[in-house]
Amino acid sequence: MSRQHHELKTETQFFQAIERGVKKFELRKNDRNFKVGDFLNLKETVNEIYTGRSIDTLEIKYIFYGGKYGLDKDYCIMCW
Repeated sequence: MSRQHHELKTETQFFQAIERGVKKFELRKNDRNFKVGDFLNLKETVNEIYTGRSIDTLEIKYIFYGGKYGLDKDYCIMCW
């Protein structure tokens, strides 16, 4: 199984919630073919500009793929 590392921009309010451990999921357009076992590398941004802070190697443990329960088929929810 080939694991991918996905670098994602994350606005400060969400980045801080993840950093504190209260947000353990990410809702994203599934334009990168996310898979269980892949890793997310989150880069904090403010107005699309990197702050230099990051959270690396969050392993995706579960993915809810869209197309049902009101989530558009092009999106997914990933949990780590």
